[in-house]
Amino acid sequence: MKTSELKDTEYNSYYKTYILALEEVELNEELQNGMDDFVTLLHKIPESRFSYAYEEGKWTIAEVLLHIIDTERVFQYRALCFSRNDKTNLPGFEQNDYALESNAKNRSKASLINEYMAVRKSTIALYNSFSKEILKRTGNANDAVTSVAGQGFILAGHQAHHKKIIEERYL
Repeated sequence: MKTSELKDTEYNSYYKTYILALEEVELNEELQNGMDDFVTLLHKIPESRFSYAYEEGKWTIAEVLLHIIDTERVFQYRALCFSRNDKTNLPGFEQNDYALESNAKNRSKASLINEYMAVRKSTIALYNSFSKEILKRTGNANDAVTSVAGQGFILAGHQAHHKKIIEERYL
């Protein structure tokens, strides 16, 4: 499925920024290419820089990376539920609370990259299993209707958004 095939009704408008962070891409290809590009960037960052925050009160690079991982896990679970026609209204999650409890300061660069890759590879495997029909299925998350495809494009765009921030503000 391509970005242009995703309708505004398939995701909460809050996530529009992430959708707009993507060009015209095919979802499964973008999940893979996004991982490859992001890992290349992460390997270029010195380990000492992972504890850097560009401003008081902002997350460190390690915390940003764990935020991406946590978000991927939550959205992957949502996509799985929606793909199986689970009609439960899934809860939101408070990203700042998750970041506080992430234990990022005690993690190595290698462990963070390995965890990110494991989670993204799991997302790729899940999305590779979906048919076009399944991608169109919807469910409720945080009181908003979202499609399986919407969850995937949000994940891809969310990472692209944070990659740009890392490049512009952290490096």
